[in-house]
Amino acid sequence: MTTPIALTIAGSDSSGGAGIQADLKTFSALGVYGASALVALTAQNTRGVTAIHDAPPDFISAQIDAVMSDLAVDAVKIGMVSRSDSIAAVADSLLRHGATRIVIDPVMVAASGARLLSEDAVDTLRRRLLPLALNLTPNLPEAAALLDCAVARDEQEMAEQGRALRALGARTVLVKGGHGSGAESVDVFIDEDDAVTRFAGPRRPTRNTHGTGCTLSSAIAAGLARGLPLVQSIGLAKAYVAAAIAAADELDVGSGHGPVHHFVGLWPGDGSAPPRLARGDAAD
Repeated sequence: MTTPIALTIAGSDSSGGAGIQADLKTFSALGVYGASALVALTAQNTRGVTAIHDAPPDFISAQIDAVMSDLAVDAVKIGMVSRSDSIAAVADSLLRHGATRIVIDPVMVAASGARLLSEDAVDTLRRRLLPLALNLTPNLPEAAALLDCAVARDEQEMAEQGRALRALGARTVLVKGGHGSGAESVDVFIDEDDAVTRFAGPRRPTRNTHGTGCTLSSAIAAGLARGLPLVQSIGLAKAYVAAAIAAADELDVGSGHGPVHHFVGLWPGDGSAPPRLARGDAAD
């Protein structure tokens, strides 16, 4: 049996709730072997980010080359890439290896409010990484920052911003509504024909949402790595994250915004079951 493999290219979270650590936990929970290339180290906990140490661009490239020259990587997730030269190193490396199933979570600001992407890197992100994205997964503030416009107020504006992001080069866009309000949390998916699919679920009242964006994008990549079509990967990723958020209060981690429960249904004594990913036809 072929082992599905996904590569995460992102920053670390020393508290384990977001970044590389969340991505690898998600891959494992969903039956995918995870590899990683660290773009930056963060000194971070549930209360915030206190320091960032960026990896040299040539070392970022060396990590990606080492993984992709040996492992048969089925999908790639890109998270926090905070500097222009780091973004260029990632883009050049992925182009060199012909990667196509790429999910990009344009991480700009941590849940605590700490800025993770320098101003000068935003343009480089637009020019170099967005055209590589099979799927781009911005939240409402990130979509607005990428487009230099106001935050979307409703689903129609979310769809308009998704189409505008597609015009910048991303093949498809999932504008996430977690920062919105109302009983439902609605994500708006814009496909390659600019058609809209609505993904909705109940909004969960919890403060423990650290790493949700990282977890969703890596769950989508896990579905792609297992050969599922993109829309099905998104649906299963949404179900997985919803279960992880619903079970987040079962964890007692930190005094701030705690992590979601990546191993819901898998840890001893946990009776709930996580969504299962069945291998399907290869995604486009």
